[in-house]
Amino acid sequence: MKQQVNREYHLFDAQGKVLGRLATEIAGVISGKTKVDYAPHIDGGDFVVVINTDGLQVTGNKREDKMYHHFSGYPGGIRSIAFKDQMKKDSRKILHAAVYGMLPKNKLRDQMLTRLRLYKKDGHEEKTIHVNHA
Repeated sequence: MKQQVNREYHLFDAQGKVLGRLATEIAGVISGKTKVDYAPHIDGGDFVVVINTDGLQVTGNKREDKMYHHFSGYPGGIRSIAFKDQMKKDSRKILHAAVYGMLPKNKLRDQMLTRLRLYKKDGHEEKTIHVNHA
């Protein structure tokens, strides 16, 4: 018998927020840890909508030093991009990667991430990002 989960929507504004601190709040809501009936084996989290991801901030020298890597699995297939370049290209992927790394590393992670909606600007009209990590 499947348990009924009441899901709510939470709106986060990323304008001027620090990346890691915002990502921990989002990960807690998506995983359901903010609810009184939390159980680690049940995907009972809520929906999260994040606007203004272009306004994310980082502390220290991360804007210049932080790198994101992607490896295709083939020899010579590693691709790297700097934080500041990724912010210009698509700031939603930065926040998605941070939240992805903070969720539990089990079968429920990809299922939880389907409830995360990221928007570059203030409106919800633009396309949402869906990254396949399978």
